[in-house]
Amino acid sequence: MKKFNVFFNFEKEEQWLNEQLQKGYRCTNISGLGIYTFKKTDKRFVMRLDYQDYLPKKKFEEYKGIYEDFGWIYIKGYWLGGIRYWQKEEDDQNEIFSDRQSKGNYYKRLMGYSFALGMLCLVYSYMLYKDHSGLYFEGLWSMKGALFWKAFLFETPFVLLKLLPALLVVFFGSSFYKAYRKYSMLKEK
Repeated sequence: MKKFNVFFNFEKEEQWLNEQLQKGYRCTNISGLGIYTFKKTDKRFVMRLDYQDYLPKKKFEEYKGIYEDFGWIYIKGYWLGGIRYWQKEEDDQNEIFSDRQSKGNYYKRLMGYSFALGMLCLVYSYMLYKDHSGLYFEGLWSMKGALFWKAFLFETPFVLLKLLPALLVVFFGSSFYKAYRKYSMLKEK
């Protein structure tokens, strides 16, 4: 069975995947386009997501080996870094973060990821908008009647596309803030 879903929050994605597991469907593959492949199973599984920066091949093999020693099955991950998907049969040890420090490190990695992508989008937005020509189409506003509406409707998707980096700055900023709050709460405990 294949399902399509897009997530911008790692924890909600993990929660949704575990709901599918509770329904008796084991995850077998995850594509980068949001297509999740499941197989029916009688066993109870649990799924956890971990965010990791780029790991050289040797470090990655060590990382995988540690999890596999505890019964986790590696489902998917990207070699340049990002979310790593782990699944295993449900037992008394269902968490991949054994202590607060490892959970804190997870949130620090998320903060770094959000900050870097937010800054990249901010720089791109600045370059795109610094001369104000990115959103203002001079000839458009001098048109009249039906010609104006045709041109306006034609240009609208391009303007929205040019606004995307600015919207992503807001998204990554809020993602950074949420990870920072969770990291701070862990530090206070």
